[in-house]
Amino acid sequence: MRAIVSAIRAVRLKRWNRWAAAVLSLAVLIVPSSAAAAGSGPTISLSAQQAGPGSTLTVTGQGWRGHALLTLLVCGQDAIGGTDSCDNSTGRAVTTDASGAFHQQLPVADPPKPCPCMVHVATVLGDYQTADAPLVVSGHPVAALPPDTGGGLLTALAARLDGSSGLLTWFGAPPSRQLVVTVGNLASDPAKNPVFQVGIAHGVYAPQWNDEQWQGTVQPGQKAEVSVPVELAAGAHGDYQVTLKYAGKVLAVQPWGVSRPWGVTLFWVLLFVVVPTAIFRIGMATVDRLRPRRPGTVYGGGARRPHAPARPARPARLSTLAASLARAADAAKAQAKSRAKTEPDRAPVATSARDASALPWFTPDTSPTTTPPSAPSAPSATEHSTAKGSP
Repeated sequence: MRAIVSAIRAVRLKRWNRWAAAVLSLAVLIVPSSAAAAGSGPTISLSAQQAGPGSTLTVTGQGWRGHALLTLLVCGQDAIGGTDSCDNSTGRAVTTDASGAFHQQLPVADPPKPCPCMVHVATVLGDYQTADAPLVVSGHPVAALPPDTGGGLLTALAARLDGSSGLLTWFGAPPSRQLVVTVGNLASDPAKNPVFQVGIAHGVYAPQWNDEQWQGTVQPGQKAEVSVPVELAAGAHGDYQVTLKYAGKVLAVQPWGVSRPWGVTLFWVLLFVVVPTAIFRIGMATVDRLRPRRPGTVYGGGARRPHAPARPARPARLSTLAASLARAADAAKAQAKSRAKTEPDRAPVATSARDASALPWFTPDTSPTTTPPSAPSAPSATEHSTAKGSP
């Protein structure tokens, strides 16, 4: 009985050992293959290695980021010139699934550059990833690739102008900015200390180019922020356009509006006002010093000049006017008395109104006499007889 139990246990142990060995061997086979797939990065494959213009290919991708947006293009010259070497009009966009895979139909067209041609797939956002697959476009010309200069293949991802104008720029100082461009290296070799061409154009005039070297290295598949100084001439204003080129390829174009230096205009306005005024003042002072002088008088700063005849004071004029008015009033009274003596039968009339009419230069309210003269009384009998008896 014990022999039977031991035999059964031996059989079971053999079976378990076989299962364990099979599982271990399968794990050994799967793990290296997955590690190799992860280390190789994103890949693409084409449904056909040769196609003519107007046909359609099926592009399959593996190993991309999940839910990543990709662009698919047919390019010439192995996409050395970036997207300028690709047929962008027939390009397609696709989003990967959660595992990083995709399937997309891509129409085939003649790229702007000669073959060798390829299908170029790259990410749009996030970390830059790219993959290429060779393609033979039937009937498309073939040419040798341009020589590799070892400077990498830079493309612009973003560009902006940093900086602002200060007080000195308002008075005509040269405006300056920093052209900041985010570039990415699409080549397999690093770009060390790249030399950029910066062009500045104003209006319809052609841009003026100058070389600017950036100190740094952009590794393959990496991106870097490049800052290049840009400066205009003194007193420049208007609409300008700044262009950045690398290896004959335009990377970025930025507009730049420069305001007019109004401080210079204000300076010239003040100059044309202050200088003539100062010249006039100097000329008048010179004439004052050079004109002939009268005896006993000295001209110039702080000197005495001949006195003008003194004007009568205002109170004196008023007193003279009041005296004349008083005399006129006395004459009017005497005239009234004489009339009263010569015309005794006529009724007495208030002399205030007559006096006022005899003096037209003032109204009764402004008469210099405060109390109206009393009317002459009727002559008595003694005075009447005396008047009749007078010779």
